[in-house]
Amino acid sequence: MALSTSFRSNLVRPLTGLTALSSTGHLRRPFSSSADDSTVITVETSVPFVGHKCDPPSRNVETTPKELLGFFYNMALMRRMEIASDSLYKSKLIRGFCHLYDGQEAVAVGMEAAITKKDCIITAYRDHCIFLGRGGSLVQCFSELMGRQAGCSKGKGGSMHFYKKENGFFGGHGIVGAQVPLGCGLAFAQKYSKDETVTFAMYGDGAANQGQLFEALNMSALLDLPAILVCENNHYGMGTAEWRAAKSPSYYKRGDYVPGLKIHFSSKVLQESDEKVDGMDAFAVKQACKFAKEHALKNGPIILEMDTYRYHGHSMSDPGSTYRTRDEISGVRQERDPIERIRKLILSHELSTEAELKTIEKKVRSEVDDAIALAKESPMPDPSELFTNVYVKGFGIEVAGADRKEVRGVLP
Repeated sequence: MALSTSFRSNLVRPLTGLTALSSTGHLRRPFSSSADDSTVITVETSVPFVGHKCDPPSRNVETTPKELLGFFYNMALMRRMEIASDSLYKSKLIRGFCHLYDGQEAVAVGMEAAITKKDCIITAYRDHCIFLGRGGSLVQCFSELMGRQAGCSKGKGGSMHFYKKENGFFGGHGIVGAQVPLGCGLAFAQKYSKDETVTFAMYGDGAANQGQLFEALNMSALLDLPAILVCENNHYGMGTAEWRAAKSPSYYKRGDYVPGLKIHFSSKVLQESDEKVDGMDAFAVKQACKFAKEHALKNGPIILEMDTYRYHGHSMSDPGSTYRTRDEISGVRQERDPIERIRKLILSHELSTEAELKTIEKKVRSEVDDAIALAKESPMPDPSELFTNVYVKGFGIEVAGADRKEVRGVLP
């Protein structure tokens, strides 16, 4: 499929600034909470916050029409990208592991609305939408997923290893829980540099029992590091329900000596008695992350637990229906879907019509399709790339045979 020069430039460019969505005046919104309109709308979070060893923030969150429409566009784009990734995987254009984020978009969008690109984010392997939120482009996403040179990691990382250091995104990590100590290390560097920024170290409920998490948290508390540990609790670590894996599934207060934050939410669908941060409410996430950043800069680490839900299975090899019912999945879609919540807010405030929102969704599908076509044109990595980004350049690393007597080559 041949693409015009204008299409190419729009798709390769990171999602910042405003570009026309259509000739009727709709806007393609950026991944940003900054607004140039003066209209302020106050939104109440779906359920109240409850703090552990801290006073919780207000339920009232200020927003603007621009931000509301931006949330809708950004989450619709993330959702469509993940659905398209499902199809590409089934067509064998994406190989290896692939973990999709659809259902959890409010966490990525709400978090970005509360911070800047100077703040750092590090996460596990469900990283596509986090990367997009950090300013990555659709072409970079799909190219990396398909192992092409135009990918954010030059096609060598694949689904689990997205990366964008210049925008404060430090991966995409495949080892369960291993990103948390690295995130606390980033927070150490931030405190040492005195640059008044924070690190969000994200992990799932399946990683919440990892010993390294508690070791890193202990060191962060001792040093008062600006580290924010974010547990994206989608209730099923791989295919195991949280109540079968954790004696205490209240992850926000696992640190004991470290403050935590939750939102009082009782899910009828999941039949839970515990309360969590409603990670399906983008404005609740925004308010929680804003509060956490202010706290971490003054007092050190804090834990946020996001009560969220993934619609797909753990990975593409998991149908996602053997350990939960289809009624449960459809129930969450009907009651808590993050995109539908924003749609209702937009319509209730008469910021757009249903037809106009459908037009935006249609445009999103077109953008995703065009990005896939462009990504397919990118070549596979050159074989020489096997030896790059492994060792620091200029050290004359030698490659020898098994007997160490014959030097086979010298790496650059």
